Amino acid sequence: MTIAFSLVTTWSPATDHEPLGYGLELTNTGDEPVANFKLGFSGPARIDPTATLENGKLLVRLSNHTMIAPPDGFVLEPGETWTSVARGLSYGLRHWSDGANSAYVVLEDDRVISIPTAPTQGKGHNSPLLKGAAKFPVPAKAPVAHSIIPWPKHVATTGSRVAPVGLNLLPEGDLAIRAADAFADLTAELFPVEAIVRPASEGGMSVHVVEKPGLGEEAYEIAFAEQSVGVAATTRAGLFYGLVTLGHMLRGARQYPGTFTWPTGGIIADEPGFGFRGSHLDVARQFYTGAEVSRLIRIMAWNKMNKFHWHLTEDEAWRLEIDAYPALTEIGAWRGHGKALPPLLGSGPQPTGGYYSKAVVREIVELADDLNMDVIPEIDMPGHFYAALQALPELRDPAEQGEYQSVQGFPNNSLNPANPKVYEFVEKIVDEVLELFPAGIFHLGADEVPLAAWSGSPMALDMLEEMAGPAMRKKHEAQFNQLGNHHGADEIEGSPTAILQAEFIKRVHKYITAKGAMTGGWEEAAHGDAVAKDKSYVIGWRNVEINAALAERGFNIVVSPGQRYYLDMANSVSWAEPGAGWAGWSGPQETYEFEARAGFSEEGLKHLLGVQSCIWSESMTDRAIFDRLVFPRLSAVAEAGWTLPERKSWDRFKSMVGLMPIMYGHWAAD
Repeated sequence: MTIAFSLVTTWSPATDHEPLGYGLELTNTGDEPVANFKLGFSGPARIDPTATLENGKLLVRLSNHTMIAPPDGFVLEPGETWTSVARGLSYGLRHWSDGANSAYVVLEDDRVISIPTAPTQGKGHNSPLLKGAAKFPVPAKAPVAHSIIPWPKHVATTGSRVAPVGLNLLPEGDLAIRAADAFADLTAELFPVEAIVRPASEGGMSVHVVEKPGLGEEAYEIAFAEQSVGVAATTRAGLFYGLVTLGHMLRGARQYPGTFTWPTGGIIADEPGFGFRGSHLDVARQFYTGAEVSRLIRIMAWNKMNKFHWHLTEDEAWRLEIDAYPALTEIGAWRGHGKALPPLLGSGPQPTGGYYSKAVVREIVELADDLNMDVIPEIDMPGHFYAALQALPELRDPAEQGEYQSVQGFPNNSLNPANPKVYEFVEKIVDEVLELFPAGIFHLGADEVPLAAWSGSPMALDMLEEMAGPAMRKKHEAQFNQLGNHHGADEIEGSPTAILQAEFIKRVHKYITAKGAMTGGWEEAAHGDAVAKDKSYVIGWRNVEINAALAERGFNIVVSPGQRYYLDMANSVSWAEPGAGWAGWSGPQETYEFEARAGFSEEGLKHLLGVQSCIWSESMTDRAIFDRLVFPRLSAVAEAGWTLPERKSWDRFKSMVGLMPIMYGHWAAD
């Protein structure tokens, strides 16, 4: 006897005659009838807590994890289908990847049966679903002679010859040796059989790598001759970036000799427009192995990015080994049926997840340092803390009552600023994290705390009254059991919640500063001027305008608007595209052409540190989706961080971006 099922999900937008419908069609593909079962499923889409469920019962809803059951007495016979329709979602589905991407059935005897799931079918949509990085073919004729991303500040090369088969590096001095070794390792990893670095005995052209005083922090100069090249810079970073430029040129000229050339004379003189050129990776919603993180860092280095923002904790998981609190990873790093964290965002009923041991972290930090990249750890607090609070419930106010929810649907997910145990915990976390990450930056998050957070906590209400008076306490008590987050994340500035959060951030920031480190935060960290402006930076993400506004207030800013630099946003409005859509969409050209400096005053520009792409992972269960969403937009952000606005050209960029490496090798079908 066989027990097996299949699941089809469907999406019908609301019409004048019918509310939206998220359909679930469970078919019994086995040969036994089943009764008294439950269906669990997860994906980015979330059933609304107040949704009606036709022909079914809503049993459990935790963020995007849902458990439903058929009506009492229902029997699903072999070959038959049970259909239930949810009328109510936290947001309407916009793209095929929004729907359920894992499911399972719990039988009456508690056996768990995993179910294969197909992409959600959108009503009226029958186009092929898109996966894999879009191909940008190299044209027969390009706008420029050399393939280089990001495009340099000054290119004045002359002549043309057949490209050398490889580069024989001849470094002089310790900095040059380190830069040459890092470049050789990088090319061997990214392009293992191309032998970009090779000895003279295998045809490698001589490349003299030398230190030269007086150039900028990341600047370099390249001088070309008929049979050799010279790379000069003042720093190891500059030397490394000069070699990367040669690597780009070599690959273009070797693979497309009719389009790109190798010069016999002239120079390239280059330096970046911004000192902060980064990408973020969310490893909590989906787990990426140390090998995957290392590959992303190498690809970033090939794009001359220099900051890797490692988003290590979230409501959905805690991913970093902490000696003082082993429960954080024992409990908070794993999801599955019956665990403290249920299946979420496509993880199935089996135990799924992982975390980074300190040994792995040190290896990754060392790799990044070799590639002239700082690794910035983020422990997101006080919000987005559900996983850690499941592992360490003693951090809650034991007398707290009621429920508030985050915009992602997690209940009571924020560290309590009034609980003394919280600060003891945070200080131990800061100590261990800073010991692992020598760049000396601790990103504390501070985003998306719900408006009703702590409104049922006597500890927090007492603290609020002491700080801001009884009227503010009363105002916050009125939020008790209010779910909020009806139109995206709550805006908390000026609220009682913001007062409590600011006090928390000030205290944590003071501790980080006392350890000699800088504090990073999302834009909400600026509420109430909670961080000292000369010892912090914030990332503007909600919209484009917030960046200039915060810079005018004197905050150091990294620009990362969701509308353009969040690489989880879909490439277009089409249902066939995967990805998110809450901030809109941004194709490669739109991402490339966005200018971070726009809207800044001359004074504000003094506080503009640079740009950062953000890779949020809700949609990334399928790594072919990762490749489609991240590439080539990662290179577009990288060029925006390096190349001055007047030097940018979409036509030039698209002619050569097809040569850039991608993460997993998934390319879109022609």
